Amino acid sequence: QVQLVESGGGLVQTGGSLRLSCTASGRTFSSYPMGWFRRAPGKEREFVASISSSGGKPYYAESVKGRFAISRDNAKNTVYLQMNSLRPEDTATYYCAAESGTFEFDIWGLGTQVTVFS
Repeated sequence: QVQLVESGGGLVQTGGSLRLSCTASGRTFSSYPMGWFRRAPGKEREFVASISSSGGKPYYAESVKGRFAISRDNAKNTVYLQMNSLRPEDTATYYCAAESGTFEFDIWGLGTQVTVFS
């Protein structure tokens, strides 16, 4: 079973950048589509971005399109989320997730906190 660990969160000023990383254990990482999600205080979890197992077909929520970029390095078992032009509304706990063949994201990390202040 793959286990996911996120890192790279922190405190950043409006307009700043952060790069989140999600490192997976296990040998099957490269076969899984991966995604990033976030949950802001008092809100439901929402989709942010996803990427296919080969690293193609990135897909983004409208709210982050043009500011965030998802990528992966299968040799390092890691998926990234580059976040630029951050806004206070991007403040949330960010989670990475893997889709292990069930057609839904069913493996989750514990999350990393991102706080954007103005």
